[in-house]
Order: sequence, then structure tokens, then C-alpha cells
Amino acid sequence: MLPTSLPPLSKGSHATHCKRCLSGLPSSQVDVDPAKLALSFYCLGSLDVSDELEKKSRDWEREQWREWIWSQQTRGPYGTGFRSSSYMTTEKSATEEYSDHDTPQIIMTYAALLSLSILRDNFSRLDRKGLLDFLRSCQNSDGSFSSEPLGGDSDLRTTFCAFSISTMLDDWSGMDVTSALQFISSCRTYEGGYGQSPFGEALGGTTYCALASLQLAKQLETLSSQDRQKTVRWLVQNQASNGGFRGRTNKDADACYCFWCGASLHVLGAGDLVDKAAMSSFIASCQFKYGGIAKIPGEHPDPYHTYLSLAAVALLSPNSSEGEASWALCPLDPLLNATYQTSSWARAHIPAPKVNDDDAF
Repeated sequence: MLPTSLPPLSKGSHATHCKRCLSGLPSSQVDVDPAKLALSFYCLGSLDVSDELEKKSRDWEREQWREWIWSQQTRGPYGTGFRSSSYMTTEKSATEEYSDHDTPQIIMTYAALLSLSILRDNFSRLDRKGLLDFLRSCQNSDGSFSSEPLGGDSDLRTTFCAFSISTMLDDWSGMDVTSALQFISSCRTYEGGYGQSPFGEALGGTTYCALASLQLAKQLETLSSQDRQKTVRWLVQNQASNGGFRGRTNKDADACYCFWCGASLHVLGAGDLVDKAAMSSFIASCQFKYGGIAKIPGEHPDPYHTYLSLAAVALLSPNSSEGEASWALCPLDPLLNATYQTSSWARAHIPAPKVNDDDAF
């Protein structure tokens, strides 16, 4: 039985939890230290979507975060991108090239560009040509993208990051778009969702990656009406009786899938089919009393589930009559997975500066 009214969303406490994780991780989270740049995005994203960034941080802290992110930009024979952190490498000069054991990573590059946009960087230090070379070095013969130039994970997650990076650069010359779209199509399953790779089980996260990528490339209309309805039905069926969303058929609900499945429905124009009050009630039950949101009630919170829960609420907020003002968050761009203010900043500042015809002479 779901409660008839929503408890407050503890935005301030959740922002404090994420600010704390930017300084150091609790013992329960040290295993994610190697993915520090992604972790930073979830923390900064939580501060951004809850409109708490400037309230919870000082100018010198934001400048320090910017400098640390830029220190992860690395150049080499496969192009330029961002690595996850320097945890496995010795300190290098800015001009020293990476080795085959320290290449940039495509998911971390996506996270770095959005994190710097949250921090309102001007991107004067971005190696745009090298970034396009990096994308080319990550694309495989089947159209998919590897997480690193020499291999690593190759699925819809990395493909979505490549589409997002190309969108933010406003330059699609770093990939074979037709081949990439064919790979996305090959990951579609009989249920209507998308697996991580061909013949995989349909997952909420990779379904979002597929649909968002299609929309970023302005190819979502290539889905037939029948395929759209099948995908919508599968997504709606994944909302559990407790209000949360499952990531796979017949699995338990998990707070992060409130975004992955909810945003997928929103991209398909079916966000009104989400029971928003029930979803928000589930997220409320996952709140930790000292800040942060866990995957399920009673678990330890972490920045990943905190951000994606807040992103889901920002995108699919409960009606004002069903909750308090605490549930009001900054509007979210469902395609880049950032607030509209941040995605607008990225689209305005990451592309190469336009050269006027008069300047060419």
C-alpha cells in the first residue's frame, strides 16, 4: 500500500552527501575509486539538478575541481580524451603522451565534458581535433564503440557516450554514423527493449542508451509505430507495484531504473504513462536519513543512485498537489542526462569556435 502523501525530498542532505564524496569516499564505496571521474559527475550532477552547487561549494573548490578534471585530459597516438583518474599512473607533464596501459576512456570523456559544463568552464583547453581522433580509434567494425582504443567494454553504453560527445562537439565526423545505427538496431530484443550487445537480454539502462542515441542522431522516427508501442509496453510493465522500476523483466525494482526506464518513456513521448507519485514514493523510501539515496530501501546510499533518482524526479516530477516544494528540481535534458542549463552550456561552449568568412582572409 503506497502512502497517500509524499515525505519531503531531502535535497540539502543529498547534496551534502555528494559534496562529501567529492572529498573522500566512505568505506562502502572505495571499490569505485578507479572510476573517480564518473563518480565526480554523479556528485556534481546531484548538486546541479538540486540547485545546490553554489550553496554547498566555494569558488576555490569549484576551481580546484575544474583543474583536477583537466588534469585527466591526456593525449597520445589514438587521439585525446579523459582517463578515469591518475590512480594507476605516475605524474606526467602536460606534453607527455599516454602509453597503451593508460589510454583515455570514452565513458569518462563523456563524464568529463558534462562535469566541466556543470562547472561552467569555457573549454579553451579542449583538444577538439584529438577528441574526434579518439572517437574514430574507439569505433569497431560492427559500428559499436569500445571504451578504450585498444579494447575494453563494447556495447550500447559506450555507443551512447560517442553519440553524446559528437552532439556536444556539434561534429559527427568522428564516427561512421550509419554503422553505429546498425549496431543499435542489432541490439533490439523481442521484448521491445535493447540489450547491451546483440542477442543480450533487454535492460532498462541500455534501452535508454539506444533511444537517446537515436534521438540525438535525429533517427528516432525510423522506429515503426509497432516497435515504439512494443518498447513502451515493456517499459511500462517494468514499473513495479512499489512504484520503482525494474531494470529487467521479473527483477526487483532499483532506484536508478526510475531514470533509465522513465527517461526512455519520456524520449518516446510516453512519460505520462509513468505513475509519477508512486515512483517518487519509492525514491523517498530509498532516502538515507543522513543524506544520499540508495538503490533500495535500507541499503547504503551512493552518488550513482542519488543522482539518477534526482534526475528521474526532475524529469518526471510528481504533481504539486501530491508533494511539497522540496520535490521541485531543475528541469532535465533527457538526451544528454544533465540539466537544461548545463546541456545548453555544453552545446554552446564545446563546439569549435565558428570562423567568420572575413577572418579567413
